[in-house]
Amino acid sequence: MVTFFIGLALLIVGGAVYGKFCEKVFKPDDRETPAVRLNDGVDYVPMKKWKNSLIQLLNIAGTGPILGPIQGILFGPIAFLTIPIGCVIGGAFHDYMSGMISVRNDGAQMPGLIRKYLGKYAYPIYNVFVCLLMLLVGTVFIYTPGDLFVTQILGADNGVTNPIVWIVYGAIFVYYIIATLFPIDKIIGKVYPIFGLLLIISAIGVFIGFLIKGYPLDEIWTTGLGVHPQGLNFIPVFFVTVACGIVSGFHSTQATLISRTMRSEKEGRMTFYNMMIAEGFIAMIWAAAAMGVMKLGLAGAETEATEVVGIIAKNLLGGVGGIIAVIGIIVLPITSGDTALRSLRLIISDALKIDQTKTKKRLGVSLIIFAVTAAVLVFAKVNSGGFNILWRYFAWANQTIAVFAFAMIAIYMIRHKKPFIMALLPGMFYMFVISSFILNAAIGFNLPWAISYTIAGVLTAAYAVALIWYGKKGTSSGALAK
Repeated sequence: MVTFFIGLALLIVGGAVYGKFCEKVFKPDDRETPAVRLNDGVDYVPMKKWKNSLIQLLNIAGTGPILGPIQGILFGPIAFLTIPIGCVIGGAFHDYMSGMISVRNDGAQMPGLIRKYLGKYAYPIYNVFVCLLMLLVGTVFIYTPGDLFVTQILGADNGVTNPIVWIVYGAIFVYYIIATLFPIDKIIGKVYPIFGLLLIISAIGVFIGFLIKGYPLDEIWTTGLGVHPQGLNFIPVFFVTVACGIVSGFHSTQATLISRTMRSEKEGRMTFYNMMIAEGFIAMIWAAAAMGVMKLGLAGAETEATEVVGIIAKNLLGGVGGIIAVIGIIVLPITSGDTALRSLRLIISDALKIDQTKTKKRLGVSLIIFAVTAAVLVFAKVNSGGFNILWRYFAWANQTIAVFAFAMIAIYMIRHKKPFIMALLPGMFYMFVISSFILNAAIGFNLPWAISYTIAGVLTAAYAVALIWYGKKGTSSGALAK
């Protein structure tokens, strides 16, 4: 377990040091926040720091930091190092800066920030991507928790002809509608602390469980990078697979949502940066537990990730404890899906200038969103391979959104004379990841790896040059933001 504990130390110590540095670079102050200045009783509502932090954690912690690492650990113990390093200098920084820049811009959502910092041409491209991503997140996070509940809690078949499946989907749908329509402090602010406690207890339970049972874990110096059972390339596949435990573009849309409920800028480090570190911790735990059950022969490389979840929970925590852990995992995607659709409502309303303080107008936008979500859900469930197609596009689109976010952050930092290299380098890395992935993937251009890597390298260099040029150009013309 030495490699695992080295990674854990990198995550905790690195997060404390780099998080403090990020805060020093941004320089939060005592200015009045949008939650206080623009309080509308619906989306702009001041809430306590501990509540905002739990909501942010639950917003970003879908099935990604569990199912992703379970699949990513097939690459070997290298995951125990790449998850914490990526989380500290990439994901947590990405979440913190997205949220804090939003706070400085009246709680603007990501499309508004993209338009302001990347320009009018990038805005419509991003808007299409982010709306599709929010829709896919909402759909995926009805499908996966619904199926987990049916199979792991009810012990029933999750086939399309089983009416229980559709009843469970419907129940999640009803909750999403309520959470999307009501003021943020009335539903989300009330139930999330309970969900947050359940999430933390289940994660700690799994952590203590595999330590006590002494799960066997591989060491990086004995296996090296490792070879994936299916021969998949570590770059880019690992970084698309383990998105939510390292860097996730979806998180930026959730950070900007919480930017409208913060009472003080100085709460940002705990609310945004530290909650991503907490998600990295969850990812590390489930990666280690997955390796352990595979080493013990309780699961194999061909075992579905959702099945591995049940095996881990029951083996480590027993019957009752296992059920509690699985419930915690079911809660994760539900608490991301509802805010994804809430974010989609805000994004569409902001773009079309639809007043969201009026219940009728909120309802009108929400009904359209839920109708489309329902149609996509039915397609994914009814068609063979439909969900797998959606998941692959969802994973790639998620990282593509992160590239936009890093670009926005880089421009902000250039224009404010801050060390923009902090945003430029992770942005370049993920530009290479998303480019090489889509160029090689069967759902993309299906090109050989050599060609994919070459073209991705050119695109990455162009991305860096364009960002620096655009940022410097804006600075010389006096285009400074708040």
